[in-house]
Amino acid sequence: MKTHRLARVSEVIREVAASTILFELKDPRVKNVTVTRAEVTADLQHAKVYVSVMGSEKEQKLTMHGLQAAAGFVQAKLAKRLTTRYVPHVTFVLDDGVKKSIEISRIIREETERMTPVADAAPADDNESEDVGDSSDETLEDAPPR
Repeated sequence: MKTHRLARVSEVIREVAASTILFELKDPRVKNVTVTRAEVTADLQHAKVYVSVMGSEKEQKLTMHGLQAAAGFVQAKLAKRLTTRYVPHVTFVLDDGVKKSIEISRIIREETERMTPVADAAPADDNESEDVGDSSDETLEDAPPR
């Protein structure tokens, strides 16, 4: 099957799953969920929907249980949108990519703060602050506007 068709179907699955989770799912276990991407097999029989869940590990597990319970509901919404012979079987997978990128950003920020010298440590030299090229005695208040 053409790869661009698989990409289009994957994008439709991602959109439907995201809008269904965000607007139509009433399960109180499912909260703070972001659908990051979707992958579909070449025969369009199975789809993995990758989600990122913000919160503790306990909240993530609870949210994943809620999403697995709602997979049939998401599949029904997907069946209305897709015009394929088979509706893909949807499974939700926890995506740790966002969590890892936040951790990497934190580590980089800490290292750059540790490596940069403190700006107040270097004393200012008064000789460098004088403007050598300007020999006029006008002050800023007396100077004409530019």
